[in-house]
Amino acid sequence: MKNILVVGASSGIGKQLAQQLVAAGNTVFGTYHTHTPEAQNDGIQWQLLDVNSPEYDLSFLPDTLDGVVYCPGNITLKPFARIKPDDFLQDYQLQVLGAIRVLQQVLPKLKAAGQASVVLFSTVAVQTGFTFHTQVAASKGAIEGLTKALAAEFAPSIRVNCIAPSITDTPLAGSILSTPEKKEASAQRHPLKKVGAASDIANAAQFLLSEQSGWITGQILHVDGGISSLKV
Repeated sequence: MKNILVVGASSGIGKQLAQQLVAAGNTVFGTYHTHTPEAQNDGIQWQLLDVNSPEYDLSFLPDTLDGVVYCPGNITLKPFARIKPDDFLQDYQLQVLGAIRVLQQVLPKLKAAGQASVVLFSTVAVQTGFTFHTQVAASKGAIEGLTKALAAEFAPSIRVNCIAPSITDTPLAGSILSTPEKKEASAQRHPLKKVGAASDIANAAQFLLSEQSGWITGQILHVDGGISSLKV
């Protein structure tokens, strides 16, 4: 099967995806930082990695990588007037520069695979404006631009796509969905009347890593319960 690196595999969507990829028979290299894996005998080859560090060692990876998924992210919702410029920089460091550093290091390994796939993550808030979302939308907007530019540059041997979810029931969104009332209110804002599950997003990422998506690159896939395109 495939060799796949999942950066941020110990929590939320990354955790769900890594487990699904292992169950499908892939060799998964999972990194963690703030969330220590619950078990390190789960079939995932774990490695501690701080993506904010300017230098780190990825020598634990094999010579060939068939896929890379970059999951680290942050959700900070504040009025624009209360956000400091450094807050924007911190998000950019984690979500954009972190992905760039990883991809630059593993690029020879992706090229060696012949046909590889990269999956990045954005947010529905980039294409659909929401109040108090300037901080997250700014950095994720950069991810969408990076996706399209890299897809053009890396074609035809490496496909690059991006998933733009709406609110998903993961630890990252814990404060937003902290009560049944908050969760129900969020669900009602979506045409499908539910909040996304980690598996909803992981299923899309697994598809983008597979040969079934072999004619898809440079795309922003909205997995968002319809909120970005429907009014019902």
